[in-house]
Amino acid sequence: MALKESKPNLSESQVSEVVKHLYGLTVSKIQPLPSYDDQNFCVRVDEHGEYVLKIVNSTDSLNTTVLEIQTHAMNFLHQRGVPAQTAIPTCSGQLMTLLDIDCGFGTQKYMVRLLTYLSGTVMAKIPSSPHILYEVGKMAATMDRAFQEMEHPHLGVLQREGFIWSLSNVPLLEHYLPLLDGDPIQAIVQEIIDQFKLQVVPNMRFFRKCINHGDFNDHNILAEPDGTSGYRISGILDFGDMSCGYYIFELAITIMYMMIESASPLDVGGHVLAGWESIIPLNAAERKALFLLVLCRFCQSVVIARYTVSQQPENEEYLMITSRTGKRILSHIWEVGREELERRWTRVEHQYSINISSQVNTVV
Repeated sequence: MALKESKPNLSESQVSEVVKHLYGLTVSKIQPLPSYDDQNFCVRVDEHGEYVLKIVNSTDSLNTTVLEIQTHAMNFLHQRGVPAQTAIPTCSGQLMTLLDIDCGFGTQKYMVRLLTYLSGTVMAKIPSSPHILYEVGKMAATMDRAFQEMEHPHLGVLQREGFIWSLSNVPLLEHYLPLLDGDPIQAIVQEIIDQFKLQVVPNMRFFRKCINHGDFNDHNILAEPDGTSGYRISGILDFGDMSCGYYIFELAITIMYMMIESASPLDVGGHVLAGWESIIPLNAAERKALFLLVLCRFCQSVVIARYTVSQQPENEEYLMITSRTGKRILSHIWEVGREELERRWTRVEHQYSINISSQVNTVV
């Protein structure tokens, strides 16, 4: 996890200078965008429209190969019809540039990219509906299946050993549990970690491997009205948590984040699962582990947010957006239990099967 001193803090004048120096573009308007560890800006260039300037924190900027693969992945998905941003080349043809910048902590190296601007509203700000939840599940599976065809000479670096956000590394959370300082959620998190060790780890050999986006949340998915059924997905943002993982990890992460903004969080999993399985049906081991992996992602969100706030107290409002609601939902799910939640998911998913069968019979 990046320390406070590694998060960039460019001024608007520095942003204008970077865009002019690297891309030969004159910025007419700058709007800061929220970010966890990095710094993002929407920049308007009158003659070319809008772009997103992303300045990566100085810790992750050292992992140039990982950033290169992330940039490659966005372009790869875009070429295959998945609505991902693409990197704009500099005047010298580079898709990303490592710059020496002083943000108040002395001169440090920050990787800079200018990305295409995608239209739409983040899902956190639109009404949740069965249709859009189904489409989110379908898009997550479509994205991970596409990644199976992606080639790059250094894909191995996405193993990212010790990466705290990987669901493979849930036990690493134990080191940070004291930060919860006796909060009742602490005991729940510890119990979930213990169950992960006993129930998930021995069965991971049965999970199907893939590359994960790793952060398919309601602030990283854009949607816009489609004129018929409400909204359609118009953009996928932030590939900074990409890593080698498993299909079931992506699904669990997606379900967890879609629960955050829903008025009926317990039913969300059924809609997302139905969309996912329309592309990639789960095997028995994956389905058995899904409930616990969703809880594990809640645990990661709660614990890591608490740590990051200790490092960046001035950014607490943004950092705790997911965690505050997540803690409440995690406690509720823990009380409801696995059997009831899976029953609700199965009931919702089964309804999709009935509807599809009815549509097929009608056509026939």
